[in-house]
Amino acid sequence: MTAKSHSDEYMKSLRNIGVIAHIDAGKTTLTERFLYYSEKIHRMGEVHDGTATMDYLPEEQERGITITSACTTCRWKDHDINIIDTPGHVDFTIEVERSLRVLDGAVGVFCAVGGVEPQSETVWRQSQRFNVPKLAFINKMDRVGADFERVLGDIRSRLKANAVAVQIPVGQGETFEAVIDLVHMRRIDFDASDYGKTYSFSDLSEQELSLAESWRERLIEALADFDDGLLAAYLSGEAVCADQLEAHLRTATLEHGLVPVFAGSALRNVGVQPVMDAVCRYLPGPADVPAPAGVTENGNIQLAITPDAPLAALVFKVIMEGSRAVALIRLYSGVLHEGTACWNSSRQCFEKAAQLFRLHAGRRERMEQARAGEIVGVVGFKQARTGDTLTDKGSPVVLENIQQYRPVISLALEPRNAEEAEKLDDVLSRVLVEDPTLTLEHDEDSGQRVLSGMGELHLEVVLERLRREYGVSPRSGNPQVVYQETVRMTAEAEAEFDRELGDTRLYGHVAVRLEPLERDAGVDVQTAVDDETIPESWIAEAVQGVKDCLLSGVVKGFPVQDVRVTVTALYRTDGVSSAAGYRMAAVAAVKAALEKAGPVLLEPIMTVEISVPAEFVGEAISLMGAKGGRVEEMLDQSGVKIVRGIAPMRMLFGFTTQLRSATQGRAALVLTFNRFDMLQ
Repeated sequence: MTAKSHSDEYMKSLRNIGVIAHIDAGKTTLTERFLYYSEKIHRMGEVHDGTATMDYLPEEQERGITITSACTTCRWKDHDINIIDTPGHVDFTIEVERSLRVLDGAVGVFCAVGGVEPQSETVWRQSQRFNVPKLAFINKMDRVGADFERVLGDIRSRLKANAVAVQIPVGQGETFEAVIDLVHMRRIDFDASDYGKTYSFSDLSEQELSLAESWRERLIEALADFDDGLLAAYLSGEAVCADQLEAHLRTATLEHGLVPVFAGSALRNVGVQPVMDAVCRYLPGPADVPAPAGVTENGNIQLAITPDAPLAALVFKVIMEGSRAVALIRLYSGVLHEGTACWNSSRQCFEKAAQLFRLHAGRRERMEQARAGEIVGVVGFKQARTGDTLTDKGSPVVLENIQQYRPVISLALEPRNAEEAEKLDDVLSRVLVEDPTLTLEHDEDSGQRVLSGMGELHLEVVLERLRREYGVSPRSGNPQVVYQETVRMTAEAEAEFDRELGDTRLYGHVAVRLEPLERDAGVDVQTAVDDETIPESWIAEAVQGVKDCLLSGVVKGFPVQDVRVTVTALYRTDGVSSAAGYRMAAVAAVKAALEKAGPVLLEPIMTVEISVPAEFVGEAISLMGAKGGRVEEMLDQSGVKIVRGIAPMRMLFGFTTQLRSATQGRAALVLTFNRFDMLQ
């Protein structure tokens, strides 16, 4: 076999997948079964016992939730599968974002009782943004209230996905016992005596056959939309064999035409192996997805996804182990050898890959080289951060960076003494390397460190890690909302700066125009200076002055967003004008324009979803109204009322406790960041 054909076979047999879902849908439990049935582990752990392989952090084991994306590798039926188990809690959604950026396929897990829940929608939209083909697994079919057909309908209506059942359950809730394979028209039973590791196929009973035939007809109808030959065969009444269906299912899945849906109960070890088969059969390998785009000095290029091409890899996560960084990378092309240096084209420096590892949650397996398509860990990089591109020095390219999120809540930290202050700064610097959603500001006067993140749980987990891992216990204040500022109208202003500093006179005279932009547009700074006698260095200083001023608005000193500032003129006075003078004049001009442009505060607006029994709907809506919220819709889901709306985050501290008290502990609450805005 030639080297090329060997690499082709290798790429065909590799799968990079993520397991995505709402919190408590069963992602980690499903992944644990993947590892057990592929013999990667020889004893299954459970999330509720704190023994799950992928929840290896102490905070995850205590809370029973996934906080950080964990990577592992297993082998199933001649396929190598790299799996990333992602968090389901909204505070850690950046972990999902970073993972989806480097994955080729995903398995969406849905609770058979809860259906499509808020974070399910969020992660599904994220996966669509990255064009990730997906399978769906409707889990917990053994739970009271499980309803396969309702959840299937929810996936179609709420996620706008063409979800098609490839398996259906035999029974639901307490009567759930097996699954029916609609492709091969057979029943699959799982032996409970060996944790479902042994499974068997059998013919369908007359009742099962009658049920399965109608479902199979729906499957064929859905696939016929993608293939004229299958449509003709279906209309003429010809039998459609399993091989044909599998081929068409793979094509339609890779083209994002449909989502194959499976059923089971991961906790009861029913229906997991068919999902593993489907990962290999229907989800793409690295060569089956569009090549990522890169930017070079000569413009945009499409990478060649092959080991024979120059190296191109993306750092999608950095983990700090003491003072040592472990970078998790996805190789898109080329080969990376242990001990060799590569070029960090994002930071313009060389990085040495001292050691390479295959990942298995908190454990590692050493490897000599990593090839295109693989996801591996690297020790030895000094400068690499999340989103950096690694290449060959002779073929530099920069891949699209990973989207950053703006923090919405902050916490003031104070060291207990001078010795702890130095250690706290060191520890926080490591935490910020790991988590790009965190920001830190240091107030020299008060000695406070202001840490900002994505939510209360996010910051709470960070504080726990400081105490547990690093032995640092700073005093912390109450969480505070992070605001932004913007303007409501267009304004123009000019300012003259004239001051002597020692023997130097600083002079500048600048005019600016300030305009509001739509929400989430960011900041746009432009120049329209129509005077060729003004040096470029002066214009650059004026632009920098504009940017400096926008860091602190005129309402309460928060950063200004969603504005366009145009430097319209620099007025020159020969003999006294200076670059520093124009910078200071620009600051004053922008501040004056902000004052005239109707400055306002933007606050974090949260999407609120309350699940509550019908008898407590009034209490829930009343409490939400008292928090300044607005109800936008109310749904009925299996006898439980779903109240959805929006509310300002500043009013929602302690809302969970108050809601539980008002509903006798029977309400569930999910808060999701929506946008920075003024609540109308």
